[in-house]
Amino acid sequence: MFILVSYDIPDNKRRTKIAKILEDYGDRVQYSVFECNLSAKHLRRLTTELEEVMSDKEDSIRLYRLCSECVKKVEAKGQAQPPAEEPQMYLV
Repeated sequence: MFILVSYDIPDNKRRTKIAKILEDYGDRVQYSVFECNLSAKHLRRLTTELEEVMSDKEDSIRLYRLCSECVKKVEAKGQAQPPAEEPQMYLV
């Protein structure tokens, strides 16, 4: 499943940790936005890892699930690359 993850983390240390976690699961498309193709199992693992690092009182992380038809309609402009259609494997 295609997941778009965005975050707003004010603390530099936590923000760096969150970014490193997300780099293991997907592709950074903007400074605080990642595109991920994940199985349900990997999505659960990612969510658990993010929750272990984030502060509920200070941080904001959003995970948007996009259906396959919606992903096909994504438009990438300029230097942006279209989302990868096939799931990618990241070894941790």
